[in-house]
Amino acid sequence: MVVMKRFLLSFALAAATLGAADLANVRTVYLLPMARGLDQYLANRLTNDGVFQVVTDVSKADAIFTERIGEAFEQKMDELLPPPAPPEPAKAEPKAEEHPAPATSATDARGDLSPIDEPVNKIPKAGSMSTISRARGTIFLVDAKTKQVIWSAYELPKDGSSKQMDQTASNLVHRLKKLLAPPSK
Repeated sequence: MVVMKRFLLSFALAAATLGAADLANVRTVYLLPMARGLDQYLANRLTNDGVFQVVTDVSKADAIFTERIGEAFEQKMDELLPPPAPPEPAKAEPKAEEHPAPATSATDARGDLSPIDEPVNKIPKAGSMSTISRARGTIFLVDAKTKQVIWSAYELPKDGSSKQMDQTASNLVHRLKKLLAPPSK
C-alpha cells in the first residue's frame, strides 16, 4: 500500500511538471467568451499581473482560454481558424474513345439524388451532447496548435457580482503564477 501511494505521488508530480513545461511555452493567450463576462475579468488580471499577453487575434495566440471543450470547442476553433483546404487531386481526362461510366451511386443520370442515398443530417439533437463539454466553474487553457488541454482549474464563483467575478479571476491567475514560478530551493 505504501509503495502504491509513493507511485501515485511520483506520477502526480511528473504530470504536474510536464504540464508546467507546456505552460512555460505560452506567451500570448486568446480568451473565448465565458459566462458572466469572466473572460473580461480574466483578461484584466492576466495583463495586470504580467502572466500572459492577451491578444484579440486568435491566430497570434499560443493558447486559448475556454470554459468549453469537446465538439462545441472544435467547431468554434474551426470557425476562428479554418483548417487549410486539402489540395484537389489531379483529374484524369477521359480518352476520346472512352465513355464516362453511367451514374450509379448517389446520383441518377440527371444528377438528382436517389431516395436511398439522400444525405443524413449529422447534427445531434438538442440535449444529446455530453454534459462534460461544459461544467460551470471549470476553465481550460488549450494549446492553439495541438488543441491539447495544457492547464485546467475549477473555480466556481459564489455569485455573478463584479466583485466575485474579479475574485474568481484573481484566484485563477494566482494558480497560474504558482505553476509558472521557478521552483524555490
